[in-house]
Amino acid sequence: MPSNSESNPYKVIYEEARKTAAEAEMIESVMTHISEQFTKCFQINDLKADLTKRVAMLEKRVEMEGLKVCEIEKCKKDITQLQDVIMSTTNKNNPRAKREFSLHEKLHRGRKYTLSQETVEYLKNPSFNNWHWEPNEMLCLLEHMYYDLDLVTYFNINPIVLKRWLLCVQESYRNNPFHNFRHCFCVTQMMYGMIYLCKLEDKMSKLDIGILMTACICHDLDHPGYNNTYQINARTELAVRYNDISPLENHHCAVAFKILSNPDCNIFANVDKETWKQIRQGIITLILATDMARHGEILESFKQKVDNFDYANEEHVAALKMILIKCCDISNEVRPMDVSEPWVDCLLEEYFMQSDREKAEGLPVAPFMDRDKVTKATAQIGFIKFVLIPMFETVAKLFPSIEDCMVKPLRDARDYYEELKQMDDAMAERKKAEALALKKRP
Repeated sequence: MPSNSESNPYKVIYEEARKTAAEAEMIESVMTHISEQFTKCFQINDLKADLTKRVAMLEKRVEMEGLKVCEIEKCKKDITQLQDVIMSTTNKNNPRAKREFSLHEKLHRGRKYTLSQETVEYLKNPSFNNWHWEPNEMLCLLEHMYYDLDLVTYFNINPIVLKRWLLCVQESYRNNPFHNFRHCFCVTQMMYGMIYLCKLEDKMSKLDIGILMTACICHDLDHPGYNNTYQINARTELAVRYNDISPLENHHCAVAFKILSNPDCNIFANVDKETWKQIRQGIITLILATDMARHGEILESFKQKVDNFDYANEEHVAALKMILIKCCDISNEVRPMDVSEPWVDCLLEEYFMQSDREKAEGLPVAPFMDRDKVTKATAQIGFIKFVLIPMFETVAKLFPSIEDCMVKPLRDARDYYEELKQMDDAMAERKKAEALALKKRP
C-alpha cells in the first residue's frame, strides 16, 4: 500500500451513491409526512389563537353592547361552538383548561326553558306551588319576572349579567332546611304576584318595583340557619361586627352589595350615580325591615298612614314597601295547605337545630324552638293569629283585592291548626290516661 505523504497524498474520489427507486420514494414519503406534521402543529396553534380571539370578541360584544335577546341567543350559540372546537384541541387532562370554561358551561350550556302561557299566568298567583320546580327552573322564572316587569329595559340590564347575577345569588344561599334559595324564590314570587294583584305598577315607580324585587331576591343571602337571638347570645362574629343590631339582616345586605360590586354581576352597572344611590338605600332599608324584632314598629307606622295613604308622599311609599316585603317574607301560610305545610316542617327542623345547639352551648332556648315543648300546631296558631292576620288585614285596607286570595287563606290556616291542636291534645290526654291506667294495675 503506497504511503500517504505530502508529496504523494492519497486521492479521494467522490462517487454518487446509488439509490434504488424504492429507497428514494420511501425517503421522500418520510420527509413529506414530517413536513405535514409540522404544518398541522402550526395550524392547530393558529386555529386555537384565532378561535380564542373570536370568543373574546363575541363576549365583548355581548357585554358592551347589550344585544337584543335574539341576537344574544345567536351570539351564545357561536360562542358555544367556538368553545367546543377549542376544547377539542385542548389537552383533556388539563384541569386548568376545564376550569376556565366552567362559567361558560353554566351560562351557555345550561338547560333552556320555554315558559308556557299557563305557567306565565300561574306565576302571578299567590297559590303558586314552589315544590314543583328545580333550582335551574326557578332561576329561569326569576329571570322571566325581570323581563316581564320591564326591569331589564328600565335599568338597561345586560342580559348575560342578569344571568350571572342570579347564578351568583343562588350559590350564595346555604343549604339550610328553611332559609335557602327556594325560600328566596318564594318570597320573590309572592312579591311578583302582589305587584300584579295590587296593580302596583300603576301606583309606584319602576325604580321602586325594581328595588322591591331585588331586595326580595337578596333578603336572606348567606343565612347561616341560626337567628339573631343565637348570634347575639353566642357572641358570633356577625353579632360583634354589627354591634348586636340586626346582625343577620346587615350581613344579607353586605353580601348583596358584595355581589353587585363585581362588574360581571352588577345588574345596575348602567344607571347613573343618583339612581344607584337610591337603589342601594332602598334595598338596605327593605332587607333591614325583615328583622322580626322590628315587626311592631313597622306595622304601627303603616297603620298610621293606611287610612289616608298618599302615593305622592315618599314616607307613605317607604312604609308600604317595608310592609310589602314583610308580608312576602312570611307569606307561606297564604298558599294552599299542601304547599305551606311542608314549609312548617322545614322551619321546625331549622328551629330544632338551633335549640339543640343552644342547649349544647348552655345558651337560652326559646320555647317555640324547643323540640321538647313545641308542636306544629302550637308553632303556627299564635304566629298566624297575632302576626300574619293583623298585618295582612291592614294591607287589605289599602288593597281590598287581597282579601279573598290572601287574608281568607290565613284564616283557614288558623282554623286548620286549631283543629290539629285539638287532635294533638286529645291524643296526649289519651296517652296520659293509658299510662295512668297501666300504673294502677297490680
